[in-house]
Amino acid sequence: MVKHIVLWNFKEEMTDAEKKEAAIRMKSELEAIKDQVPGTVSLRVVTDKLDSSNKDVGLISVFETEEALKAYQVHPAHVAAGTFIKSVTTGRTCLDYEE
Repeated sequence: MVKHIVLWNFKEEMTDAEKKEAAIRMKSELEAIKDQVPGTVSLRVVTDKLDSSNKDVGLISVFETEEALKAYQVHPAHVAAGTFIKSVTTGRTCLDYEE
């Protein structure tokens, strides 16, 4: 199994309302991809962070293989979601590993 974890912060100039709306959209768009990409085991977007966090939103996903992860990364729905995410976030951090 391949784990793919991505963390973001929202742009500082965004209001709390804009951040909440963006988080809902990110969750909706990314989680919808799970059933569209073969080899996706799980895909979850976390938006309810604790106060101890230093990132605003997290993506925790699992793929059967590295090839499935690569297919996810170029899938049109992921590319479209990525375009929106880049417009509202900064400081992307990613960790991919095989387990």
